[in-house]
Amino acid sequence: MKQGKGRKSGVEHDHEELVRCTLYLEEDQLEALREVARSYTEELGQKWSVSAVVRLAVGDLLTKLGRLT
Repeated sequence: MKQGKGRKSGVEHDHEELVRCTLYLEEDQLEALREVARSYTEELGQKWSVSAVVRLAVGDLLTKLGRLT
């Protein structure tokens, strides 16, 4: 798979290395992501970061668009 311009983080997630990137979000979008992360952390008993919620949302979007399987 072709890598983007982001720097590799050295962190693996589900056997794939994460790549650092910068996103510009609206303030209300960031707050909603923080709320989801807090909610998932409480409901699932495992720490969720905003980054993890973004990966989940992007993965869902790309799957729905047929870009990921």
